[in-house]
Amino acid sequence: MAKIKLLSSKLLDITLSRLCQQLIENHIDFNDSVLLGMQPRGVFLASRIKERLSEMINVDVPVGSLDTTFYRDDFRRRDEPLSPNSTNVPFIIENKKVILVDDVLYTGRTVRAAISAMLAFGRPSKVELFVLVNRKYSRHLPIEPNYVGKSVNTIQSQRVVVEWIEQGFDEDNIWLFNQWQG
Repeated sequence: MAKIKLLSSKLLDITLSRLCQQLIENHIDFNDSVLLGMQPRGVFLASRIKERLSEMINVDVPVGSLDTTFYRDDFRRRDEPLSPNSTNVPFIIENKKVILVDDVLYTGRTVRAAISAMLAFGRPSKVELFVLVNRKYSRHLPIEPNYVGKSVNTIQSQRVVVEWIEQGFDEDNIWLFNQWQG
């Protein structure tokens, strides 16, 4: 199994700063904006965005976490029961600009589930999608991100793996794994 480093810790830091600049351009003071990190790794990313925005423009953007387990379209198709993560939305999203945050966009099914889960908390005025890695040409649903760290062309047999310090890794890295059958 071959692996290719898509983003190192240093490049990830630069990419996150660029993406936060884009958020600032579109949300200015973040008065009516909130971040919702999609469980599990989108929560780590949403926390990093909040910290970076606080450093850059001294704002305190509300952050929540969203679990999509019971909103997935394949929930009942699995042989083993799924273990849900926690959902924590400690603010009102009604008429807010919600920025959904995830590490990798693949088929779009998790994002669709996240939108359904989010709507249980109210109706936002706008929803945007923020991802570190956009796996192009793999969509099952017509979902595209508003903010992208890196776009990669992938095939079905490849996986993108995001390693966060918060998960116990020595440093942050994003990898592309090639899994050849043979």
